[in-house]
Amino acid sequence: MKAEILAVDDEKDMTRLLQRTLEPELDCCVTMVYSGEMALNILAQASFDLVICDIKMPGMDGFELLGRLKKKYPDMTVVMLSAFGNIESAVSAIKKGAYDFISKPFEQDEIIFKIQKALERSRLLHENKQLLKERKKETRPLIGKSEAMEKVFEKIALVADSDVTVLITGESGTGKDLTARSIHDLSPRKNKPFIPVNCPTLPEHILESELFGYKKGAFTNAYRDKTGLFQAADKGTIFLDEIGDIGPSIQTKLLRMVQEKEVKPLGDTKAQTVDVRIIASTNQNLKQKIAQKEFREDFFYRLSVISIELPPLRDRITDIPILCQALLAKHCEKMNKSPKTVSGEVLDLLMKYPWVGNVRELENVLIHGILYSKGDTIGVSDIPINEIRKNKTEGDLEQGNASLPYREAKEKFLSGFNHDYINAKLSMTQGNVTQAAKLCRMDRQALQQIMKRYNIDPDHFR
Repeated sequence: MKAEILAVDDEKDMTRLLQRTLEPELDCCVTMVYSGEMALNILAQASFDLVICDIKMPGMDGFELLGRLKKKYPDMTVVMLSAFGNIESAVSAIKKGAYDFISKPFEQDEIIFKIQKALERSRLLHENKQLLKERKKETRPLIGKSEAMEKVFEKIALVADSDVTVLITGESGTGKDLTARSIHDLSPRKNKPFIPVNCPTLPEHILESELFGYKKGAFTNAYRDKTGLFQAADKGTIFLDEIGDIGPSIQTKLLRMVQEKEVKPLGDTKAQTVDVRIIASTNQNLKQKIAQKEFREDFFYRLSVISIELPPLRDRITDIPILCQALLAKHCEKMNKSPKTVSGEVLDLLMKYPWVGNVRELENVLIHGILYSKGDTIGVSDIPINEIRKNKTEGDLEQGNASLPYREAKEKFLSGFNHDYINAKLSMTQGNVTQAAKLCRMDRQALQQIMKRYNIDPDHFR
């Protein structure tokens, strides 16, 4: 999306010059107005990322407009222009809340550089606001009363106040992201950004530019400077989810970041210091990857100053009733459904099921139940787990199937196995067929054919 800039100057030629200068270079849209009153009117109807305002204008001058803008839009980024530029005007503008000051006539390179920095400030402010909004929307805390979870909560409380690097381990769907967020929310950094990064979803060269940023011209299509996620997380926390999936090259760069607390954007010659707490997670055995020369040992020990291992759901079965209560409340509200509960028979099934996909799989089953149940109670026929229980996943045929002809019994058994196995993988990947195929170590097309044959719908797990 293009940045929106409002240019305010009683000299129409100046606003046109700003438009011609900035739009091609910064991929922005410049709207021109010719007085302070016009600026206030248009700002009441549309939002802008930046206001460029001349100081000397008839009627409402630039300083008066700046005062009104900072009162009504305190986070608005404003850059002041003046043909009578001097140090006193610049100091006065900054004191009154302007982000920067540019003298007229200006050099093209100077104004592009300064406006680029001003837009970067606006972008970071917007991203921080969005992050805070998302955090406030989060209605699913890390919950549990089992002994296994009590140990997790004790460790979270132990590490929250410090800045030590934490490595969270556990199977997919156990709540590693929620654990990281809980550590951040209990820390002195709680009012600063929490930025999660899903490492496996980005190719390595893109992940590197996202984390560290880049300078204009660093590579093809690098048309402007880009602030990296480490810089955006300054004074806050960055969560590197599934760190075990990144390659050796970026491991080396991250090791330097952990050791030196410095980042060097691509194409830059200078490193920048950042104050960021790092939390990482993995569902893989990193010591095994170290033995296979796929993960740096020194990087592993830098990450795992403190380790928190999350128990699989099958080891905390006593938490299932309260998990059901919390997840049903969350998703009923989200889907505008009346509150629902699970029947005693369903709860019994849920507590006996092995939960390969852990809490995420349980969540998907309950969402299915909310959608398919007619009343306020979710019954056995409303949940996909009913089919799983009918077909038995443990590798033996149900009693009574032994009387079936061989081919029929084999097909029935294979149907149950395929449903259980593929449902578990789709649950772990939240319905992402490509990622599920990777977990199955098979081609995406082959997995889709099996899903089609056994009528498995990935949308049930999203």
